[in-house]
Amino acid sequence: MQLSHRRAGRRVRSLSRASLEWGYTLRCVSPARHAVAVASGKGGVGKSTVALNLALALRDEGGRVGILDADFYGPDIPLMVNLKRDASLKRWDLWRGGEVRLEPVERYGLKLMSVGFLLGERQSLPFNAMSLVIALRQFIDGTDWGELDYLVVDLPPGTADLQEQVTQVLKLSGALIVVGPQDAAHLDAKRVVELFRLRRVRILGAVENMSGLVCPHCGETIDVFPRVADERAVWGLGVRRLATLPLDPAVVGNGHGPLLVAAPDSAQAERFRALARAVGAELER
Repeated sequence: MQLSHRRAGRRVRSLSRASLEWGYTLRCVSPARHAVAVASGKGGVGKSTVALNLALALRDEGGRVGILDADFYGPDIPLMVNLKRDASLKRWDLWRGGEVRLEPVERYGLKLMSVGFLLGERQSLPFNAMSLVIALRQFIDGTDWGELDYLVVDLPPGTADLQEQVTQVLKLSGALIVVGPQDAAHLDAKRVVELFRLRRVRILGAVENMSGLVCPHCGETIDVFPRVADERAVWGLGVRRLATLPLDPAVVGNGHGPLLVAAPDSAQAERFRALARAVGAELER
């Protein structure tokens, strides 16, 4: 059955009002003292790796920390903490609001929530944009987070519906941008910076990940990618460089957990702790 233009218009206006109501209801909601979005303009720059190790470093600094894996279509946090679900989810109860309460997974002293804990390892998520909004609301407001100092939100790459909704339904203390040392990564990151600035979300700074390779023999840093000129980089927008992280095979992991668990005394682990201290200082300013 086809809707007339007039009826379709009423339906769209009704959905828009509902979305505004959700946004208004949840704008001041945050399960933590500080909610920090970790974002990137493109995939493949190590955003989830930075988010997880940042959370662990904030834990090492004495914080009570949770991670919200908001990348619903590509949830990687379960893999990074060596957890998976073999059975596929048969029912979709996320939209039932307050009738369903979710318990976060506790791992390495963190509280974690990801759709990857609900889906089978190879199961896709058949959600449209509106269902994602409801699922996001459930993960933020329908999860028993307890008392948290920091909630690290691992966003999907880009500037699509979910990033927009996070700025509306969660009270963000700030955003951390992750870029790779490539011109395209910095270009796409500028779009993310613009999105957060339009939504009045404070940019805490940026991390350039995989920036050079430390030679295991001589200790010199080798530029694997050509350097990006400052005027083309996010630094040219006045974004503060909080950390530069070189390529390190230990960061990828070898089945022993994330870097700060597998190699807590490494130089790269100390770089993440320095990043956590810088993020904490920015949040307290």
